[in-house]
Amino acid sequence: MKIDVPLVTSLINEQFPQWADLPIRPVANGGWDNRTFHLGERMSVRLPSHAVYSEQVAKEQRWLPILAPQLPLPIPRPIAMGEPSTDYPWHWSIYSWLDGECASRENIANLDGFARSLADFLAALQGIECADGPPSGPHNFWRGGSLDVYDAETRQAIHALRGVIDGDSSSTLWEAARTCEWRGRPSWLHGDVAAGNLLVDEGELSAVIDFGCCAVGDPACDMAIAWTLLDGNARDSFRKRLAIDEGTWLRGRGWVLWKTLITLAKDPARTSIDAHEAKRVLEEVLSDPC
Repeated sequence: MKIDVPLVTSLINEQFPQWADLPIRPVANGGWDNRTFHLGERMSVRLPSHAVYSEQVAKEQRWLPILAPQLPLPIPRPIAMGEPSTDYPWHWSIYSWLDGECASRENIANLDGFARSLADFLAALQGIECADGPPSGPHNFWRGGSLDVYDAETRQAIHALRGVIDGDSSSTLWEAARTCEWRGRPSWLHGDVAAGNLLVDEGELSAVIDFGCCAVGDPACDMAIAWTLLDGNARDSFRKRLAIDEGTWLRGRGWVLWKTLITLAKDPARTSIDAHEAKRVLEEVLSDPC
């Protein structure tokens, strides 16, 4: 489906005519699972790109206003929810705009301080009452659930990458992470703590976005950022600040391993930027001494 400015303009004109005079333009790096557009200067429009992501709209609309006041950093504030139309088949959202650019090692002033700020955010998120929150499931691709869901896929990737990666180390880590039983209490998790969902303003972590994969369960998947963005020193600060136990850290490595392997399996020659980055992350996670 083509999701572009004319479609968004049509939806706004039809369903929210009070904003019909506001300019609409694509957001740089506007996402893949969802497409994001500026609506004027202080709002954004976010549309799922496929039916599999559409369930996340109502979830964010319900839970983000509850989570936001209890968190130390801004998160998206839902303003309105759009309805399916003849031109677009799913619900969609209008959010408040949050300033900042996607995190990278180049725009973060102090990676160690960034790691501590992120740990504080995740600690606050995990501490929020979660009794009625959504459990892990298809709506968030089983983030917060068991790694067993991806066992066959991971083993197939290791087999396909023979001669490209350290298959023995990958298999050993995967088996250890997959069989590491989660014994903690359920807690809120973001589900996709990635550089693209962490905003930086003036060198510091300023906001966290895209809660489409949020759920209640095992927070280990939120540890992935420790290897995908942080370096060794910042990784240690992140772990200490969040007081992460060995099992959660191990399962977090398992989540990263799964993602990097399936990314590499699509391009073992590493001709794409994603595959090249996946190989770097794989080396980081395999060499982690903990």
